[in-house]
Amino acid sequence: MVNLIQDVKPKEMVSAYVEAPFDTALKTLKKNNYRLISLEENAKLIMQEGKDAYCSINGNWVKEDFIHIKDKRVYLSKNSPICENPEKTTACHKKYQEFYLTNEQVEKSLENSILLSKDADNLKIPTSDFKNNKITNYVFGKYAEQYGKFLIEAGIKNMSLYFPYPNDKSFARKVWFRFLGEWIDLDGGNWSLGYRGWGLGGNLRSRGVKK
Repeated sequence: MVNLIQDVKPKEMVSAYVEAPFDTALKTLKKNNYRLISLEENAKLIMQEGKDAYCSINGNWVKEDFIHIKDKRVYLSKNSPICENPEKTTACHKKYQEFYLTNEQVEKSLENSILLSKDADNLKIPTSDFKNNKITNYVFGKYAEQYGKFLIEAGIKNMSLYFPYPNDKSFARKVWFRFLGEWIDLDGGNWSLGYRGWGLGGNLRSRGVKK
């Protein structure tokens, strides 16, 4: 039996999480009238609940995907091909395989995306620069400046973005939004949507939100 755990009680934002393979988690969230949380909503939720809340000290999957183009460019996209194909992607990850994209899927993903890197190198963005940085403005929207200040007050100086090794084919990886610690990160370096990786409750948590 898959359990839905509502750890954020009714306020401006209500949130719950599921620890299950990604396709099962997505179905469970939808059945209970939740949708997968976005990075912008996740930042708002963390500020709403505080730095020591469960949602702040435990990471989760979010709506956005890393899109890795075969020429080594890496994009962050709000048009998630993984969310449109959860069963297929989860099956791929159970076999330690990438979720490769068709040309049509790549084009659709890039319609609402931002270029992160031209050579798949990892990035580090100072929290003091969230207000002016084009990536953090895309990621956190209207909360970019406010969230940057929140992180500074929490003693966090940087946000890292981790990418997997490039491939000769284009593929997508789901973004794992890492918990607050000495730093935070957007992690695309694992393929544990199908219960592979750090184990139950590690990086297998899908968080939903509703207002």
